[in-house]
Amino acid sequence: MDKREALSALSALGQDTRLEVFRLLVRAGREGVSAGQVATQLGAVQNTMSSHLKVLTHAGLIHAERDGRTIRYVADMTGFRDLLSFLMEDCCNGSPDLCRPVIEAITCDC
Repeated sequence: MDKREALSALSALGQDTRLEVFRLLVRAGREGVSAGQVATQLGAVQNTMSSHLKVLTHAGLIHAERDGRTIRYVADMTGFRDLLSFLMEDCCNGSPDLCRPVIEAITCDC
C-alpha cells in the first residue's frame, strides 16, 4: 500500500457512518451483509448507504459479492491488513518488542 491508498482508506473510515459500516462488516465475517440489511441495521437511507458502500469499496476496505439477486458486502481483510501494515511499517525503530502488544491486540483466530 502506498501513501495515496492509505489516505483514501483513512479518509473513508474517517466518516461516522462508513466507520460503522466497516465495523458491522468485520463483525459479520466472511458471509457479509446485504446492502439492504446494512442500511436497516444502521438506520440509514438506502441510496445514501449506497454512496458510503461505494467509498469503502474504492478505498479497498470492502468488496461486493453477488448472491443470486442480492449483493452482499464483505470486509476486505487484505485491504485492512495492508492499511495496518502501512501504518506500522516503521514501528518501534527496529525494536519489535515494543510493537508486540499492538500486534497481539489485533490478532484474531478467525
